[in-house]
Amino acid sequence: MTRRTEWPGFAAESGEGSGPGFAAASTDGSTSGSGSEADLPYEPAAGAGRGRGPGSGSSPGFGEGAGRRSRSRSRSSGSPSSSRAEKGEPRDPVEQARNICLRLLTGTPRTRKQLADALRKREIPDEAAEEVLSRFEDVGLIDDAAFADAWVESRHHGRGLARRALVRELRTKGVDATVIDEAVDRLDPDQEEATARELVARKLRSTRGLDRDKRLRRLAGMLARKGYGEGMALRVVRRALEEEGEDTEGLDEPF
Repeated sequence: MTRRTEWPGFAAESGEGSGPGFAAASTDGSTSGSGSEADLPYEPAAGAGRGRGPGSGSSPGFGEGAGRRSRSRSRSSGSPSSSRAEKGEPRDPVEQARNICLRLLTGTPRTRKQLADALRKREIPDEAAEEVLSRFEDVGLIDDAAFADAWVESRHHGRGLARRALVRELRTKGVDATVIDEAVDRLDPDQEEATARELVARKLRSTRGLDRDKRLRRLAGMLARKGYGEGMALRVVRRALEEEGEDTEGLDEPF
């Protein structure tokens, strides 16, 4: 039986609500400041240096064009490289990759693929990305096996997800199939069925008043969406209906 551990944010990544440890966060690696106005090239504004004629209500040289010129010069002070240097942004791609990964990993474990995708989106050279990712794996900052174990525990206890749903989610995170299998195999089958019964018990009240077949479809459908197999779903739902005094004859067939 797995030990329940709270990991903030794991559930939030999939859009199903928050569960404790892995917060949903973007994997694009974007940070503020990369597109500041200081990086824009200087382009003289149209009409700059030309005053308006008499009767325009403006003094020569202080028309709309002059205003644009002043703002443009303000934005263009310093070259893009000097602007980046002032912000402390490294020019070395390895250092850039390292900083991006550290920001993404702050409080939120990620898989190697998630970080690789973020570096690729930021146009970090493959060689630099590979060097940083391998180094992070060596020191334990990237650990897909630990990520998968924590994900299974958190998502099963927090959202009631079964093996099939957990496998699908871990695949989207780029976890290797062998690592996924090892993680979901640690989920106790008895615990999985107990969780399914808890889910049905919470949903059962809202189905009262409906006919038996409709209740069956709703309850079994809820379990199916969470990754439970047809056989287990039918068995759990039938037991719950019987405990309420519902006639379950004929419910042995697949729904």
